[in-house]
Amino acid sequence: MDGLLLAGLSGLIAASTLLVGAAVAWLVRVPPTVVAAILAFGAGVLISALAYELVAEANDDGGLVPTLTGFLAGALLFVGADWLLSRRGAKHRKRPSGTGSSGGGAAIAVGALIDGVPESIVLGLSVATGGGLSLPIIAAIAISNMPEGLSSTAGMKADGRRAGYVFAVWGGIAAASTAAALLGYAVFASAGPQVVAFVTTVAAGGILAMVSNTMIPEAFDRDKVLTGLFATLGFLTAFALHELGG
Repeated sequence: MDGLLLAGLSGLIAASTLLVGAAVAWLVRVPPTVVAAILAFGAGVLISALAYELVAEANDDGGLVPTLTGFLAGALLFVGADWLLSRRGAKHRKRPSGTGSSGGGAAIAVGALIDGVPESIVLGLSVATGGGLSLPIIAAIAISNMPEGLSSTAGMKADGRRAGYVFAVWGGIAAASTAAALLGYAVFASAGPQVVAFVTTVAAGGILAMVSNTMIPEAFDRDKVLTGLFATLGFLTAFALHELGG
């Protein structure tokens, strides 16, 4: 399959769980402990994937300086964006309780877009540099998107939004994420290893900051006993996929 199509497919697959989470939240009430377990598991998967699939490979291919500077820049960018969103109602966009303040659901959706774009660019880059789909990264992003779709949809539903509006929002975010994956492939497929390392680790730094600021705290807030266990299982799952795929 053509690399550009593979990049778009990877972005679409990873973003589709936003719609799945939205549909589930619209139809049924998911127990917060279940969402917390998904959050913790997804956090572990993301940490493992960014360590073994992103940062280590960026350092091997592009060198230490682009890797370190990109990773720090990504973390700073995400923390700044997250601070602005938190002031507008998206502080708990992955909260397992799925409750939203007035207008918070829409802000949460914007947060999902900011979370998703760098992740999707990485998916496109992984196809460009690896020649195929990276299952650990796709699985990590897909799992982390599920509770975001759940919690944001619950918030928008509580705000009185209609189904057409809610699913148009998530469909738009899924389309934007797919476009970001295509962009990541098209723009950086022929870039030098230092540029690829920098861009990859910008996204990786943002992902780690997101995991630290939102996923783990929100999961731990609901289930203080099993959060560490589920995160460990997620880490080991992604590591096993990395080793089997290597």
